Amino acid sequence: MALRRDSQARTSLPDGPAIPIAAPDLTDLESRYVNEAIASGWISARGPFVAKFEKAFATFSGAAHGIACSSGTTALHLALTALDLGPGDEIVVPAFTMIGTVNPVLYLRATPVVADADPDTWNVTADTVRAALSPHTKAVIVTHVFGLPADVGSIQAVAPGRPVIEDAAEATGARCRGRRAGSLGAAAAFSLFANNIVTTGEGGMVLTSDDKLAARCRRLRDHGFSSDWARYVHDEIGFSYRMSNLQAALGLAQAERAEELAARSRAVGLRYLEGLRDVPGLRPQLVPDWGEHVYWVFGILVEEGYGRSRDELREELRRRGIGTRTFFHPLHKQPALRGRFRRADAPVAERLASRGLYLPSGPGRTDAEMDEVIGAVRELAVRR
Repeated sequence: MALRRDSQARTSLPDGPAIPIAAPDLTDLESRYVNEAIASGWISARGPFVAKFEKAFATFSGAAHGIACSSGTTALHLALTALDLGPGDEIVVPAFTMIGTVNPVLYLRATPVVADADPDTWNVTADTVRAALSPHTKAVIVTHVFGLPADVGSIQAVAPGRPVIEDAAEATGARCRGRRAGSLGAAAAFSLFANNIVTTGEGGMVLTSDDKLAARCRRLRDHGFSSDWARYVHDEIGFSYRMSNLQAALGLAQAERAEELAARSRAVGLRYLEGLRDVPGLRPQLVPDWGEHVYWVFGILVEEGYGRSRDELREELRRRGIGTRTFFHPLHKQPALRGRFRRADAPVAERLASRGLYLPSGPGRTDAEMDEVIGAVRELAVRR
């Protein structure tokens, strides 16, 4: 099956990097399923590929139900709404995550409270979540940062009675204590954007093993429609968060290849880890012995021992045609979120943001590309 790359994963600009930051893996299977969807005439959310994709993705991840939707953000919004969270409820969120994790909390007019990251795993932990809890805490969201699962069980233990929701966008196929991301909390939200391990281009998925929660997510996803018999009678306000049959056809092919895609993404990270292991001043994410990292991206902290700053390294790699990205800007430091947090103390997240970058990653990455990146990073280190 031939590898093809999404042009948006490279860049929309003609002078983009020769080695882009993300590289999805698309094959003839994806083309065949999408063509089948087109030929059937079912291109809306009512086509048969949607249910097939939901079942395949949920089964792979170890959950009972999958609810396909339009993005990772809408997936998280569906899950939080179905859990009856709303105005005045405090929801603990990681300080070190993408802004899409907290936006659905704000849609609900709930109150986000940040929990700091662990300096080694870069995830929230039981200790950092405990420090953010209050009598008003109604739920906890954890992000599996860069493809390494947070220890959800230990977090559940310090927050009894509060649902833990996984932002698992970066962790398709990762494992925590033998269980896959997406099956660890009350619900999980996945993004299926083009740079994720399993992709539908745009799209998302809610996973849960709670039958009632799944049914409510399905109803909310589609305007709150209840049945064909009384289709236009609504007892609650829902959303238009559906996934099209065309996207689901692509997703089904990806889900059927999910073991392969997750294994390849993990292999990319391990190749970087081995190739850069002895470079002074570079510090990768620590993987606990109970976790299995799938390396959605391979991130490093650029410390003083490297001899160049993080930004100097980025610029030198850019000149060589190698794309990089800096780490997430901490939520409590986002200009758009100023004044939104009851508690805003997260020094570890701030340090990660100031020193971190990630290298070209993804299951579509070739060995030759990785070797070129590794060689460049090694060569640019200033030997003392």
